[in-house]
Amino acid sequence: MKKLLTGLLAVGLVLALTLPASAFDSEFGGYWRTRAYMQKDFTGSDTGKSDLQQVDTRTRLFYTAVFSEDFKFVNKFEWNVTWGDTVGGDIGTDGMGIFRIKNSYANFNLGPVNFMIGLQPRVLHRGFLFDDDFAGAAVTFNGSGFSIPLIWMKAYEGGTGNTANDNDVDYYVLKPTFTFGNTALTPTLAYVYSKDASKWPTLSGNKEVKVYFAGLDADVKFGGGSTVWFTGIYEGGSAELINGKSMDISAYLLALGGKVNVGAIDIHGQVFYATGEDKTTTDSEAFYVPKGQSYYWAELMGYGIFDNQFSAGSPADQISNIMAANIGVGFKVSDALKITADLWHAKLAESDAKGNDVLGTEIDLVLTYSLMKNLTLDVVGAYLFAGDATYGGSNSANPYEIGTRLSFSF
Repeated sequence: MKKLLTGLLAVGLVLALTLPASAFDSEFGGYWRTRAYMQKDFTGSDTGKSDLQQVDTRTRLFYTAVFSEDFKFVNKFEWNVTWGDTVGGDIGTDGMGIFRIKNSYANFNLGPVNFMIGLQPRVLHRGFLFDDDFAGAAVTFNGSGFSIPLIWMKAYEGGTGNTANDNDVDYYVLKPTFTFGNTALTPTLAYVYSKDASKWPTLSGNKEVKVYFAGLDADVKFGGGSTVWFTGIYEGGSAELINGKSMDISAYLLALGGKVNVGAIDIHGQVFYATGEDKTTTDSEAFYVPKGQSYYWAELMGYGIFDNQFSAGSPADQISNIMAANIGVGFKVSDALKITADLWHAKLAESDAKGNDVLGTEIDLVLTYSLMKNLTLDVVGAYLFAGDATYGGSNSANPYEIGTRLSFSF
């Protein structure tokens, strides 16, 4: 894989340096952020084991070679540094091993069909199913009021050998979108298959895996920017375990949300439920995505602006075995300043090993100030009134965080 990434980068540089200027146009962009934050008692106890105070920086640079309206070569690069670490944030700031190639893919159209081939991003079901980068291909037929993408993701390559292909893990996705006025419907069918997934660390306890996800996204827009959305996903299939047993899979996720704008105020909310493991059956009933799932929600329980850790007991962005509800309000004080407050309550769908299920009630407050065009400062405070599923014992403490983020994009 390293040779492939290096080769793709080399091809891009050669094209940029050797082709005549008239052969293509270049588009540059990027994103930069620096965060300073303090996180306390994330274990739900006052032992200080998870306490953290640090500053970190992320840089992303985007380069696209535009050969025509129908042909682009897209590249995105990233590097992350924690101030004072030994891989780029110490004295000298000579980063080693921190450079990442996020995306590198060809994006071209042949008539009404679009092709994206290479290392690319994708979001499925708002992140409840997938929100990540992957190596693979997406072929999309675009019609009037609809599009039909067929996506192949190579999750794991088995390597070289007589039976190595048995260890491949692949995702196959069909994700059409149909638009009717202010309403968009996106039914999605995803299939995860491997003849022998035991070599992939993510599914190391499994052999043959045949899992499918069938779901629907619905989005409705109203006047003034108000919206309502819904997501429903059913997970089914089966898996053979390396211990010789087999397991049927039956799980689901439901989510509903929306936003209403009233002048300078927006009122927003959402609720979601994902099944957990029923301890009375040998089948798998917990909603589970092998890899790529990422849905951010509350600042402490569900990641957030400072997403390096989450409060104990929570699934964070890997939504499973949880029911959560949110109500929030945003107030635009001026063109430069917005204040957003959110209230979250969450509990486990199935209680943990100790019989606990309440994660707690969280309050999040974010002040967003535009210092100048493209340059934004966020100030964040979050506090969790922890439930028994967070602290899990008698030595309880409420998790909280305070921090700032300075960011810009171009």
